[in-house]
Order: sequence, then structure tokens, then C-alpha cells
Amino acid sequence: MVGADIGIILAYTAGIMLIFMLSWIFVKPLKFIGKIVLNSILGGLLIIIFNFFGQFTGVYIGVNEITALTVGLLGVPGFIAILIIKLII
Repeated sequence: MVGADIGIILAYTAGIMLIFMLSWIFVKPLKFIGKIVLNSILGGLLIIIFNFFGQFTGVYIGVNEITALTVGLLGVPGFIAILIIKLII
């Protein structure tokens, strides 16, 4: 009787460990994708708002593949980097 109880406990332990490992494997990329989507949305809104108010000052950021990719991956720091480059050039 004692051997069967240890086997059941080991099976449950292995099952719980497997569930944790699989959830870690699948949740980690989803967090990364979620972060990129959030950065893209925030960066896009920031460019739209900046360009709206930029029409009054004459400073605007053109939306193309490079600026969209930079702001999408880096978010607000990418926007600030593009703005600094725009102001220097």
C-alpha cells in the first residue's frame, strides 16, 4: 500500500511540474508579443498626437516603415529618438 501512495504522489508532482513548464513556455512569448503590441499602440498614438500639434509649429514626423518599426519596437523611447533625430537634421 505504501508503494502505491508514493507512485501516485510522484505522478501528481510530475503532472503539476509539466503544467508549470508548459505554461511558462507558452506564456513567455505571449508577454513579449503583448509588450510589442502595447508599444506599437502607444507609439502610434504619440505620433498622431504629435503630428496634430506639429502642424501649428511646423515640426512633424513622417510615418513610414522605418519610423513605424522603430516606434513599434521601442515605444515612447523610439519616438523620442526619432524626434531628436528629426530636430537635429
